[in-house]
Amino acid sequence: MSVLSVRDLRARYSSNGPEILKGISFDVEEGDFFAIIGPSGAGKSTLIRCINRLVEPTAGTIHLRDVDVLKLGSSDLRKMRRHIGMIFQEFNLINRMSVMDNVLSGRLGYVGPIRSIFRTFQDKDIQRALELLERVGLQDHVDKRADQLSGGQRQRVGIARALMQEPNLLLLDEPTSALDPKISREVMDLIRSIATELKVPVLCNIHDVQLAKETCNKIIGLQDGNKMFDGLTPDLDQSSLEEIYAMEVL
Repeated sequence: MSVLSVRDLRARYSSNGPEILKGISFDVEEGDFFAIIGPSGAGKSTLIRCINRLVEPTAGTIHLRDVDVLKLGSSDLRKMRRHIGMIFQEFNLINRMSVMDNVLSGRLGYVGPIRSIFRTFQDKDIQRALELLERVGLQDHVDKRADQLSGGQRQRVGIARALMQEPNLLLLDEPTSALDPKISREVMDLIRSIATELKVPVLCNIHDVQLAKETCNKIIGLQDGNKMFDGLTPDLDQSSLEEIYAMEVL
């Protein structure tokens, strides 16, 4: 059964601007770790951000389980976003806040407005945050400010924060592009391990083709907003890569 079903998705940033996505369709199923690859400007980040409507599509359909995402009003959209964890390229942490508070911010969509303002959380949320920080290897950094961490540590905070939402789907928007190759592999291995453990499917925009092939079980290849490949990772051969990247050197 598909967790996420996308059909004929189209997007542009202005009414008379170029079309960024040109009729993209695919399905993410239970257990999938799905990569989106392609050259710069292919539409990878736009596709990721359409899923939770950080970018508004101009046409098509997106179903998250049985919810028609594009028909949600603002209130229902906020509720739906609780169930989509997102891990960003630049981490999107609040530097002046502690590691613990950054992770707990993943619960803000669930608490009432008063608790949100004063950042008061239930004991079970605090315990869950501590468990996740131990799982990502940051149990000794709970009280550190986020700006005291390395890039790899900051991304681990981002992973824990996304998992605090108890998501039905994880979206990864270039999660390793700010990291060196060794740390990139450690981070992707960690996300894959935790996603498998928690049974959360993943849709990942990633620029590193080799890392995508090592980590992901399925791949979409985009070029200039068009889908050039959609299939199992072992089926992504050299001719498919040449078609996706055209004249770019891999």
